[in-house]
Amino acid sequence: MKRIAIVGGGIAGLTAAYELARLRERSPVQVVLFESSARLGGIVETVREGGFVIECGPDGWVTEKPWARELAEGLGLEGEIVPSNDSQRKTYVLTGDRLVPIPDGMRMMVPKILQNIDSSELFSDQAKLGFHRELERAEELKAAAPDEDESVATFVRRHFGEEVIEKIGSPLLSGVLGGDAEKLSVRAVMAPFVAMEREHGSLIRALQIREKSSQNAIFTSLISGTGALVDRMEAYVPPDWIRLNSSVRSIARDDKGWRVETAHNPEWGLERFDAVLLAAPIDVARTLLQLTDERAAELMAMDASSAVVVGFGFPDASKFSIPPGFGFLVPRGSGSHLLACTFVDQKFPHRVPPGGRLLRAFFGGEAAERMMRCGNDEIAAIARGELARILGPLPEPQVSVVRRWPRSLPLYAVGHLERMAELDGRVRQLPGLWLLGNGYRGVGLPDLIRDARAAARAVMGVSASARQTN
Repeated sequence: MKRIAIVGGGIAGLTAAYELARLRERSPVQVVLFESSARLGGIVETVREGGFVIECGPDGWVTEKPWARELAEGLGLEGEIVPSNDSQRKTYVLTGDRLVPIPDGMRMMVPKILQNIDSSELFSDQAKLGFHRELERAEELKAAAPDEDESVATFVRRHFGEEVIEKIGSPLLSGVLGGDAEKLSVRAVMAPFVAMEREHGSLIRALQIREKSSQNAIFTSLISGTGALVDRMEAYVPPDWIRLNSSVRSIARDDKGWRVETAHNPEWGLERFDAVLLAAPIDVARTLLQLTDERAAELMAMDASSAVVVGFGFPDASKFSIPPGFGFLVPRGSGSHLLACTFVDQKFPHRVPPGGRLLRAFFGGEAAERMMRCGNDEIAAIARGELARILGPLPEPQVSVVRRWPRSLPLYAVGHLERMAELDGRVRQLPGLWLLGNGYRGVGLPDLIRDARAAARAVMGVSASARQTN
């Protein structure tokens, strides 16, 4: 019987275990899922209290990527799938002491409707002219598209100019990825836009063509929160496969397969496996792989951002007002420690009790690193103060949730795809090893789910075309 170790019980590792549990009906398999903490799911966690559904990590996924939805449907959660309230989709940027809306119809930094740009307060006349000229420069931009990778900032600057980076580009990348637009790889984090440039030159023209046929909501989630994915998968995986509070000290390969050594656990100690799915955070995975392949470990070295997430559930929305929309972004230099705030009850339905209101505040970078040293009450007080400075006085919340996520989001720097291609080549020389998680091929839930299920099928010798359904 094949023995498989999964190192790390975040969403990638748990999804791999779930897929292997499904495939065991075809071929017997013994799996051990090592998780260093007391729970599975990693940063995917939902707190349900007092009628509030508070996401501690991702609150959903990008609709156009199908793999999270497919998993939800396979888990019997099709009745819980809900789209974002896109009729109310509006995002603001803190400008001075005002929340100024990003023009309707924008995807990232690219507008679909130029008339909305013309009437916007967010951009200067010069920036508005730059958007119009981008359409006229389509052939020039197509011809000038570089063969090598570049930063998001360089890419956007070439199309729209500096002001768009400062007012939308940097706040978006900081709020969504916790990263610096000057360092992040455009090919890794904005691949569809790179493809648009190669095909059409003008990103505006490409978006106009592409979205004529698209009526889907941008985001999707579950009524009871993304944590429902974790709950359902954990219930399906055999309990004797799961080892919580079990840190892996080392992995090594010899002619008999893989050796996995656990820390501080004499009962299990050193065990042998035919394959290892390494789904630990990339910092941990890199350390574990160091002795097996030093060059592979070098390729896995990357910066990562930390985050502090604070959720506030208020029982009476009439006690304070917020503008319509999904939330706001905070540019650097604004004087606020916040990166972003989500108006949760306006973004998704079924998140609050009748009449309630739910806000989520996000902190990253140096501010998050400092705040992690504070207690929960102090963090909550800082978050309330920052929100009140922007939104006005806030009442006492009924529910407060604080989560710290140190170095939880790897940052894909320029050249990331080339490094990952070399890393993939090295891993192929280590039979029985797969690397899973958000440090390699995407950071969103759909990307992690896609890779984990594919790896589980590969280790069991099942082709993608032979996928089972529940």
